[in-house]
Amino acid sequence: MSSRRIGVEHLICRVKTFRVASDRFPLAGHGYNPVIMVVCGLVRLDLNYSFILSHDI
Repeated sequence: MSSRRIGVEHLICRVKTFRVASDRFPLAGHGYNPVIMVVCGLVRLDLNYSFILSHDI
């Protein structure tokens, strides 16, 4: 259980590096959801790219 929690905490940290999830967002509430989805997509893309490089497919 704790190893999963650590993994989730690391993902949250990666999302917060974009400062969208950690700082006050200047857009209206309706503009926040698309932006955070793009940030999550970029983090996922980076994870997939790192996974492919580490497994030398």
